[in-house]
Amino acid sequence: MSDHAGVRVLVVDDHPVIRGGVELLAAEDPAITVVGGASTGHEAIKVAQEVATDVILLDLRLPDIPAPELVTQLRRVAPRVKILLFTAFADHGAIDVLIEAGADGCLVKDITGGDFATAVRRVARGVRVVDPRLTGRHASATPELLFRVGLTRREYEVLRLAAMGHSNPEIADRLALARNTVKTYLQTAMQKLNARNRVEAIAKAHELRLL
Repeated sequence: MSDHAGVRVLVVDDHPVIRGGVELLAAEDPAITVVGGASTGHEAIKVAQEVATDVILLDLRLPDIPAPELVTQLRRVAPRVKILLFTAFADHGAIDVLIEAGADGCLVKDITGGDFATAVRRVARGVRVVDPRLTGRHASATPELLFRVGLTRREYEVLRLAAMGHSNPEIADRLALARNTVKTYLQTAMQKLNARNRVEAIAKAHELRLL
């Protein structure tokens, strides 16, 4: 992708006002074009396969798919597309996990037009861009937070990898654990989070800013 060809952006956010705002920001730079929008993760996956896109601007809080899992799925269907996270929360705890899952950068939603255009063009060229306000503030869950919730570090590590879309056998390989042990850690994490299944556990972990 070169700057001369322009940057095609897909905006994924469940708020129409945000999508409209991004279109206004993009309109300030003739090299950037918004080629589509999506309000859910499932819609984003569908559009990403159908519309030629250079950069996906992805909201961290969609109603249907946790962001780390969505990043992993988008990577599968559109491996060459750059994924730029878009968050209203400068202290969001999921950013480390999302970068590890394959995201290419993160911006805070109150960014100005000039900074937005620069960031989008840089990400399209393959440069990782993280809003300076997020630097050093996106560490994984602190011991204090884990203690408050009641999760052990190992339970958290298993849940974090599950949130990134890894299966139990993959988690077992990554952490050098037996598959049954991974299953046990997930079950105890679900119990502590009062969740009925792993999807609900991941959602609750997001709410608690663990992910």
